[in-house]
Amino acid sequence: MYFILFIGISIISWLVQHNLTNKFRKYSHVPIGSSMRGRDIAAQMLRDNGINNVSISSTPGQLTDHFNPANMTVNLSDVVYGSDSVAAAAVAAHECGHAVQHHTGYSMLVLRSKLVPVVSFASKWVSWVLLAGIFAVESFPQLLMAGIALFALTTLFSLVTLPVEIDASRRAIKWLNTAGVTDSYTHAMAQDALRAAAYTYVVAAISSLATLSYYVMILMRRRD
Repeated sequence: MYFILFIGISIISWLVQHNLTNKFRKYSHVPIGSSMRGRDIAAQMLRDNGINNVSISSTPGQLTDHFNPANMTVNLSDVVYGSDSVAAAAVAAHECGHAVQHHTGYSMLVLRSKLVPVVSFASKWVSWVLLAGIFAVESFPQLLMAGIALFALTTLFSLVTLPVEIDASRRAIKWLNTAGVTDSYTHAMAQDALRAAAYTYVVAAISSLATLSYYVMILMRRRD
């Protein structure tokens, strides 16, 4: 039953990712209706929110856009940084949404930031501990329990990430509208693009929960 569940989640994950890629490819060819590029939109959103200590830079790759609170930079992929498309506007505003979260001390972002070093450690060892724990579950179940605890931390991180990403998109959509960057035609597209991106985090959280449940079930079966 668990294998069927994992196959189902894998298929859904692929479909969601495929949908996201198609949405951004489609909206990358629709101009925002002004001469503003991704970098310009990011700069204006930061200014409008009173943020003057965050720089904007270009980073290689696709969908590599991110806000880095360590060096206070909004990093936009090449296709977003210099593009005047709806997709670029949505992504640039979303990443600036994270900068606004940091600026205002958004609680879930603060929590996620505190979890980063712990999750980095857990991610490094969790696979090995779980594998060893499964093999030694009859003689040394505590090892599997330790692996489950480590995996639970990564699941918690995934769950905390979900509201952080949704809130950043909410801030982005609201600002794009109030700042007049999007009109009635392009605003719906920006919303659609960010909604498609949010679904990937939803699926990731569900997948992590299902996997955690699977390892707990292995431990419970041993006890039975």
